[in-house]
Amino acid sequence: MSISRKHSLLFFIVIVALIIVCRLFYLQIIDSRYKLYANNNALRPIVQNPPRGEIYDRNGLFLAQSKEAYDLMVIPRDVKPFDTLELCRIIGVEKKELVDALSKARKNAYRKPSVIFKLLSKEAKMKFEEHNFPGFYTQYRTIRSYPFKTAGNILGYVSEVNDRIVRENSYYKPGDYIGMTGIESAYEEVLRGRKGVKMELVDVHGMPKGSYAEGRFDTLAVPGTSITTTIDARLQLLGEELMKGKVGSIVAIEPSTGEILMMVSSPTYNPDELIGRDRTKNYLSLLRNPRRPLYNRAVMAAYPPGSTLKLATGLIGLQEGVLVPSQQYICNRGYTVGRGVKCHAHASPLDMYFSIQTSCNAYYCYVFRNILDNKRYSGPKEGLNVWRDYMLSMGFGRRLDSDFSGELNGNVPTSDFYDRVYNGRWNSLTTISLSIGQGEMGVTPLQLANFTATIANRGYYIIPHIVKSIDDGEIDPRFKEKHYTKVDPRHYEVVAEGMYRAVNVAGTAVGAAVPGLDICGKTGTAENGRGRDHSTFASFAPYHNPKIAVSVYVEHGGFGATAAMPIASLIIEQYLTDTITRPWLVENLKNMTISYPQYDKN
Repeated sequence: MSISRKHSLLFFIVIVALIIVCRLFYLQIIDSRYKLYANNNALRPIVQNPPRGEIYDRNGLFLAQSKEAYDLMVIPRDVKPFDTLELCRIIGVEKKELVDALSKARKNAYRKPSVIFKLLSKEAKMKFEEHNFPGFYTQYRTIRSYPFKTAGNILGYVSEVNDRIVRENSYYKPGDYIGMTGIESAYEEVLRGRKGVKMELVDVHGMPKGSYAEGRFDTLAVPGTSITTTIDARLQLLGEELMKGKVGSIVAIEPSTGEILMMVSSPTYNPDELIGRDRTKNYLSLLRNPRRPLYNRAVMAAYPPGSTLKLATGLIGLQEGVLVPSQQYICNRGYTVGRGVKCHAHASPLDMYFSIQTSCNAYYCYVFRNILDNKRYSGPKEGLNVWRDYMLSMGFGRRLDSDFSGELNGNVPTSDFYDRVYNGRWNSLTTISLSIGQGEMGVTPLQLANFTATIANRGYYIIPHIVKSIDDGEIDPRFKEKHYTKVDPRHYEVVAEGMYRAVNVAGTAVGAAVPGLDICGKTGTAENGRGRDHSTFASFAPYHNPKIAVSVYVEHGGFGATAAMPIASLIIEQYLTDTITRPWLVENLKNMTISYPQYDKN
């Protein structure tokens, strides 16, 4: 080898060595990232779960808050001999529970953290930190608290995510919590906030030694956004109290805004039952309850509306030109054509105003048949479809597009339905029960309250909604739009006048009257093939410039004036005057006994 080649090779080796030395110097001295990687076995990333956003009622009262709680975590590889009984005493479990939880953690992730006991109190966490339990540590999270112990079906509940949610949404990891129903579910992305991570330095025994690198690598959790609901907490409490022992629903709406003032589904549940370590046991108990307290009847139950639907029949008749308010019909204890429809005794003949006051069945049978048999249409099939279009415009037979999860359609039958049932051979008399809210008609209490608000507004509604503002920000613009029905506003004045007379002059709803409040109402008694009739009442007040519209439905409650009407009257009085002048009526309703054999049978 020549001297020049030797020098070249030596020079190359020196250059390579210098590069390696420089690179090592950079990696070990200048670039701290690699120091961090080298120390990973002494670092513990701790997820910082954000507190969920608070939920307020319309007056600023807390409906749902977040309070401090902790999960007990374990890294099985780091566990050393410890005082088992002392740890059990601190966290309040039996020794077998602890042993089983540790065994499961070892199988699932020997070198990674696992949650073994959830939702420890702050007191338990402080006692835990007074001892040395190698491999164990606590992780902060928040747990829901419900100061009023009310509105379970509105607020919903929060539960641990399942495998499907983890697979479908990368935000969630095993052990995370998510809103499952109600507002907690509908506004999950608003309420949940954003997670943070704290990098903690630990020694070889797994004991914390403080924040790594003075927190430079930590990310802060961002709390969830607060929500102000449209609910009046005190009104909600009164409604739930009046519905105790009953099955049914109350929905109250502010007509001018579409804001839901209260939404009672009875029976309900205390939302505190579905938090904490007894949640699973309580959930199973509620799930097995035959009266179905987890089922929100306000938006999911399709009830026959009974006589409250006569108002819609009358409005359609006026718009179609087959009825004028002064027009009179005879009632001989009912409608006598065909199989007939029975009615109670009252003065006859009667005009539209008096038909609302007395809740005459026959009157609306005549009106309904005139709508379907209108000569403008080819026959009752086309007439029924026209009638149905009006009903849909009033918010029946479809979702109202509210912001509340679980809302269902109800049912307004089509001519195709009757073609299938009767092989195409049917007429207006076949469907006569629809005229008085019976037969195949099914409406939710929310739809009935919205229809009542439409009458109060004289022809339009704003989509009912449960959230007033999000952190003082704007809500969806759709909750500010007016939706007019296919019936001219002037016809609603006729119906509103009839409802006013029913309460304040003479009629089936005189028991709802409160001096000075000008309550307008319509009773409904819906036939029930499985027992006592259902009691329903649709009302608003005052007559001019209405502030509240209320729909009450009590299963097996009897006549509309028996159960539903006095409940609605008390709700209106409480909201408009902030007081109750008839405490005896409250006690009577609380003590009312109603039998529900279909729910309570063994």
